[in-house]
Amino acid sequence: MPGTVRKYSITMPRDVAEAARARSGLSGLSACVAADVARQIERDDLNDIIQAAEAEHGPVTDEEIHALRGRLHQARRE
Repeated sequence: MPGTVRKYSITMPRDVAEAARARSGLSGLSACVAADVARQIERDDLNDIIQAAEAEHGPVTDEEIHALRGRLHQARRE
């Protein structure tokens, strides 16, 4: 991860911590938690963008989603 790192103490349920530690492998628990928090921040930011776009243009319909998914799948096959 780019940038300066600092040490923090966090509290989480034991089963979550043990599952994260088991999946973290060689990178370690701290790297696993940092990656997961970064991913959640990206998701939150994307949700903010979606909400702003929907406020301006209206919600995306199921038909539009299905059509775009079809185009995406087609592009991946090509």
